[in-house]
Parts: sequence; C-alpha cells; structure tokens
Amino acid sequence: MRLATRNILLLTAVILLAVLPLLLINGEFGGADDAAEALIQEIHPAYEPWFSSFFELPSETESMLFALQAAIGAGVIGYVIGYFKGKSKDKSKDKSKHDA
Repeated sequence: MRLATRNILLLTAVILLAVLPLLLINGEFGGADDAAEALIQEIHPAYEPWFSSFFELPSETESMLFALQAAIGAGVIGYVIGYFKGKSKDKSKDKSKHDA
C-alpha cells in the first residue's frame, strides 16, 4: 500500500472517530454536572445557582473538548519528556566521544 493511500485512510479513520460519536450518541450521555445538579435539586429543592452560563454546549461536545484537552496535554508532556531524554542521550554520547 502506498504511503499516501495509507495516510488518507488513517486521516479518514481519525475524522470518523471524531464525528461518529457526535452523530450517534444523540444526547444519551449525561455528564457529571447533570448528575450533580439533579442531586442538589433532590437534597435542597429551593437552591438557586449563583450564576448561569452564557451558552451551554451539548454534553457530547463538552466531553470531546475535554478529551481533546487531555490529548493535547499528554502530547505536550510526552514531547517534553522525549526532548529531555534525547538531550541527555546526546550529552552522554558526546561525553563518551571526549573520553575516548
């Protein structure tokens, strides 16, 4: 399989993995915020929130954004660890050349 064809198939798979859950879940997923709100209303029915959001995203979108944030954070942490690991290997390689 050619490299370009493989890359296009992988890109298509990634796009489908990102879009299909938004289309198929259809509002069936409730987040922790919804569960907390229901519990608060059950415990203290007269409770009024201090503020409300300007706009609310669907819970699926919030979950996807949270996952994206986690993936970006993991990528940054992995990059930094790899960078410093490579830098330390490079230093040890240079040190061994000078010792020889």
